[in-house]
Amino acid sequence: LTALAKAKGIPCHLDGARFANALVATGATPAEITWKAGIDVLSLGGTKNGCLGVEGVVLFNPDKAWELELRRKRGGHLFSKHRFLSAQMEAYLTDGLWLKLATQANAMGQRLVQGLRDRQAHVPPADANMLFPEWGIGIHDRLEAAGAVYYRFNAPEGRERARLVASWSTTEAHVDGFLDAF
Repeated sequence: LTALAKAKGIPCHLDGARFANALVATGATPAEITWKAGIDVLSLGGTKNGCLGVEGVVLFNPDKAWELELRRKRGGHLFSKHRFLSAQMEAYLTDGLWLKLATQANAMGQRLVQGLRDRQAHVPPADANMLFPEWGIGIHDRLEAAGAVYYRFNAPEGRERARLVASWSTTEAHVDGFLDAF
């Protein structure tokens, strides 16, 4: 896709909301899945991996930094107390914390996949911390009655898909409790 975009002069943005999860799941380096793959801008997510309302922007072309600065101000993202957000991002990226948190989320996602398969549930492949199984409505009703909270959406008649996400704070006890209700 990046080659097609480049041929038309279109810059490429990578939504990195789950960037750390992707790195952990694939074993790739940040460079391999960003600038070496033709990405121009990365929105580096922190919020979905343990930070509180913190995202970063990484430009791979320093000549565009001035434009980003203008857009940041115009968009109202120039906080007078920005250092509190910056401190989170610094801690997040120091000593591999961001990858440790993603490893936890991915491991709990895989524990959930394996636990569901052990219970004969059909679960499509899930490489990281998100899975989208499809079950009969009765299974969803039983899980929700037991206290499970997740997003359900339409599938073929009589069935619904689930959007299940393990986070950095998901524990084995959380996963096992869900599986016990299944």
